[in-house]
Amino acid sequence: MKQSGATDPTVIDEFDGGVGWIAYPDERMERASHALSVDGEIWVFDPVDARGVDDLLADLEGEVAGTVVCLDRHTRDADTIAARHDVPVYVPDWMTDVASEVDAPVERFGRRLGGLRAVTVKDGSIPPWQEVALYDEPGGTLYVAETLGTSSYMVARGERLGVHPMLRLAPPRRPFSGLDPDRVLVGHGRGVLGGGGDAVRAALASSRSKAPSLYLQALRSMLP
Repeated sequence: MKQSGATDPTVIDEFDGGVGWIAYPDERMERASHALSVDGEIWVFDPVDARGVDDLLADLEGEVAGTVVCLDRHTRDADTIAARHDVPVYVPDWMTDVASEVDAPVERFGRRLGGLRAVTVKDGSIPPWQEVALYDEPGGTLYVAETLGTSSYMVARGERLGVHPMLRLAPPRRPFSGLDPDRVLVGHGRGVLGGGGDAVRAALASSRSKAPSLYLQALRSMLP
């Protein structure tokens, strides 16, 4: 599911003002990392470190302001990259536990993070899940760490963007209501770089109806 060790990043989702990379393109989880330049500040979302990551960041406008942990279940390499750039790791002010797992200075944020709007996607105990999305509305970019993705285990046939298998039967629709991004970046897989708002709406609308086919697809992938 996950790989480790020295690696060169595979660049994905490259666009004006942002870049994404996958450190281990052969792993099944397809953990994707992103950096976005907003108002002269570079924010690094849920990063997995790799050789050459700093070169990718240097190509963006501005200085690294911080790394951001957007899901309570992992910190990835947010602290390593933050320490290298002498910046804090940013965590939502309502997210519990995860800050204690960060080996770097932590700063809390509320509804805004610099020029980004923070959207609470999920904050509940059934299933245990705390997640924030970040939205650069003027730039047209939405980042979603876990609820939405494009990795092979998250998309059913015909979907550009899929809802996480654990949330398929009760997808969090309200947080995304009214959002109409041009592009959607995700924490697992390549992003959707055009028609992002339509892709989000389609993913949420088909979440339940396509759940059986996605679960069957996952079962088949585990068979020898």
